[in-house]
Amino acid sequence: MDRAELAAFLRARREALQPEDVGLPRGRRRRTGGLRREEVAALCDMSADYYSRIEQPRGPHPSEQMLAAIARGLHLSLEERDHLFQLAGHAVPRRVRRGDHINPGMMRVLDRLGDTPAQVVNHLGETLKQTRMAVALLGDETAFTGRARSLHYRWFTDPSSRLLHPESDHAVQSRLLVADLYGAYARDGGDSRAADLVGALRTASPEFAALWREHPVLGAYCAPKRFEHPELGTLELHCQTLVDPDQSQRLLVFTAVPGTESHASLQLLSVLGG
Repeated sequence: MDRAELAAFLRARREALQPEDVGLPRGRRRRTGGLRREEVAALCDMSADYYSRIEQPRGPHPSEQMLAAIARGLHLSLEERDHLFQLAGHAVPRRVRRGDHINPGMMRVLDRLGDTPAQVVNHLGETLKQTRMAVALLGDETAFTGRARSLHYRWFTDPSSRLLHPESDHAVQSRLLVADLYGAYARDGGDSRAADLVGALRTASPEFAALWREHPVLGAYCAPKRFEHPELGTLELHCQTLVDPDQSQRLLVFTAVPGTESHASLQLLSVLGG
């Protein structure tokens, strides 16, 4: 671990980021450019003291999980993330399609959607980051671990996950999720996390196994979906999707048609989310 170089690298990247780059207000009292250490710590979901000690440099040896959080918080590119791991004395993460590192450009877009339900998911249905409004609408989908990180897995193994949609929509949602996972499996092959997920679901869920045998394929059009909210009732929302170039991650943005009851409910959701 090269503490001095690691500290200098983090400081340079922090000072290069502007508040508006990460969705923060600049404020009138900000005298210098760049982010403050406490702001970066908040973006990385760690204490300001922990981050400050790494940057000074006098801190502990950060784990791979901490480095991944710092890379996301500082909006590092894959090349910059790899350099960060090397400076900290860790092996560079494998560059596979199923990584959790969010594209910096995708992060910048997400940071500007604070008043909109939006989230970044990978091709296995694992939610990597959500806006406050998305948590208010869908719950905290980043809190799951293991196979349960995948919405595809939860849908077919945890009945409570289906409460988010009206029962009359469950059959369509099931087919969509199987088709989505089928596409991931076709791209990644038999020796992949997608294959592991498919194997587990074919054993655990007869419904999944039956749909899988049909070889479903996603269509080009994604119809509006209905969501059941415990306080707001049923919302009909459109889901606009921005796909990362390598198709490993998607930014999902949920909107409602202006003038509808669902649009008014989304405005109320911003209050509930606060």
